[in-house]
Amino acid sequence: MAELALPVVATLFVWWFATGLILYLDGLPPRSFKWTMLASTVLLGLAFAGLAASSAHATPAGAYCAFACAILVWAWQEIAFLLGYVTGPRRTPCPVGCTPWQRTRCAVETVLHHELALLLLALAVWALTHDAPNATGWWTFLILWAMRQSAKLNVFLGVRNLYEGFLPPHLKYLQSYFSRKPMNGLWPLSVAAATLVAVPVWQAALAAPGAFGATSATLLATLLTLAIVEHAFMVLPLPSEKLWQWGLRSHTRYGAAAAAPRVEIRPAD
Repeated sequence: MAELALPVVATLFVWWFATGLILYLDGLPPRSFKWTMLASTVLLGLAFAGLAASSAHATPAGAYCAFACAILVWAWQEIAFLLGYVTGPRRTPCPVGCTPWQRTRCAVETVLHHELALLLLALAVWALTHDAPNATGWWTFLILWAMRQSAKLNVFLGVRNLYEGFLPPHLKYLQSYFSRKPMNGLWPLSVAAATLVAVPVWQAALAAPGAFGATSATLLATLLTLAIVEHAFMVLPLPSEKLWQWGLRSHTRYGAAAAAPRVEIRPAD
């Protein structure tokens, strides 16, 4: 059990710190965005190189390297989206009086380029890691991708906590596509499906015969469990955003909150 503790702690720290850092960066003055994007793109290139190199090494160090590189690839698209560089062709609030189908179409248009970027990044990660002895990077990216898609759908359909305070001013129009409800019909299915996957991954971590298998499976199981916890945060009356209060300080320090336009969130039907 002791050998599982380090990957659990490492994943918890990466999850907490990376989220807070990205929130801090997107709350900085817009003049900093180009430098943030440039630095993250350099890191993206290094992450691809790291994935290619680590995929050939089925060792604990290789698992940590592949996991970290996949997180950096994921961070690039998060930064590109939150800074407004890769979003979609529609950058305006949802038109008033839309039918459900029109609202869905408009919502897709707000994130279309972002979704295409995710697909290209996924293909790149797969190309660098498929048929390799260490697939930790691929599975890390796949977990992040699947659970983020689930989160987006749940926010669109309606949950209690939408975390609209995480959005920078230039993306506040996205709030008009959110719905606030105690819960929606997809949420329990999302959590149940993720849990059904997480349980055997934890079992694999506990039963792994070697250090690499235990490390890789624990990193993945912890990441998936944290994604399930994030889904729980959507419907529980908990101030979970306080976990990243330090990252949100830039939003108030540089006047982001005051500059944000008011956008109505769709109430429950």
